[in-house]
Amino acid sequence: MARIFCIANQKGGVGKTTTTVNLAAGLAKVGQRVLMVDLDPQGNATMGSGVDKRQLKASIYDVLLESSSIAEARVTSDKLVAAGCSYDVLGANRELAGAEVELVDVERRERRLKSALAEVADDYDFILIDCPPSLSMLTLNGLCSAHGVLVPMQCEYFALEGLTDLINTIKQVRANMNKDLAVIGLLRVMFDPRITLQQQVSDQLKEHFTDKVFDTVIPRNVRLAEAPSYGVPGVVFDPASKGAQAYVAFAREMVARIAAL
Repeated sequence: MARIFCIANQKGGVGKTTTTVNLAAGLAKVGQRVLMVDLDPQGNATMGSGVDKRQLKASIYDVLLESSSIAEARVTSDKLVAAGCSYDVLGANRELAGAEVELVDVERRERRLKSALAEVADDYDFILIDCPPSLSMLTLNGLCSAHGVLVPMQCEYFALEGLTDLINTIKQVRANMNKDLAVIGLLRVMFDPRITLQQQVSDQLKEHFTDKVFDTVIPRNVRLAEAPSYGVPGVVFDPASKGAQAYVAFAREMVARIAAL
């Protein structure tokens, strides 16, 4: 049975999509069966996984409106298969922006994704959901489906404020819609140890959240930023880079942490 995780943060530009695709590739590299679900209408996680969002025959939009199953809509990139760390992709494109309006009057609107994932849960070890930065019906579908939330965050002051908002949202969802939802861990990303403020915020995180903070730290890395323009995760684009190695190490830590739960 798959463990389902949302990669979420209500602050934009914190590396959610980068974390989703590289964790998916890292988990695949260490032998896990992975489905990556793109819940963002921009479709960046889809493109970053080597899948052209403009060529999708079916997408997460069709799954949410129940005109397609995940088994029919999922795809795999040939680039990732060739690299030996392939995972399945439930892609998104601009059609998904319309789903917000179309879901307003339908039954079980916040549980559509949960129902669809239940049909394929036995096919995977991990299902990773890339959520948009806003608290929308799409994000709510992700949070209602998940066993836990993985929070990527930069070690900056405003990131701490965003984290407070996210934790409050998770508490509300847990109280009303998904009693199993919990913060699995905080991942420090785009980290530069030379910046004193980042080191201070990192220490504050460890002090307040203790074992909820992952040991792995993802460094600021140009190769991770370049990878999306080539349509592959950084783990595939330059496996020797510090960023790629950090995400593979994080994948191993994630597997170990879930096994210990």
